[in-house]
Amino acid sequence: MFSLKGDRPNLYETDYLQWIETTVKKLRFGDYTNVDWENLIEEIEDMGRSERRSLKSNLIVVLVHLLKWQFQPECRSGSWEGSIIEHRRRIREAILESPSLQPYLESIFAECYPQAVKQAKAETRLPLEAFPQQCPYELVEVINDEFLPE
Repeated sequence: MFSLKGDRPNLYETDYLQWIETTVKKLRFGDYTNVDWENLIEEIEDMGRSERRSLKSNLIVVLVHLLKWQFQPECRSGSWEGSIIEHRRRIREAILESPSLQPYLESIFAECYPQAVKQAKAETRLPLEAFPQQCPYELVEVINDEFLPE
């Protein structure tokens, strides 16, 4: 890989970890003119996107397992319940570490449900019609450790 700024590859492209360590040193010592700002800004933006993707993924996993729990009760298992607990914990931790993710969680809740239904259908082999078209749970229930649908 070569930089668009010249023929030589830069540290970001050749040794990511060393680029991070070098960038941190430059920032700590106030050497701002030599910071690779373009890549640093891109990395920070990626961190935000990654946090949102992770939150969405964890929400979908919880919804999938709640649907399976409710609509395939004969197959309930400790691993389903364990998965629900684990992914709820991840959601809670993400919100505690970054409270600004709470509005994002609320905004994606409705769009995550159809994705969860699709996955639950695939995992249970139940027909799509077996699941409600609208999410039968409130967000507060989905993230509540005490909630399991009957």
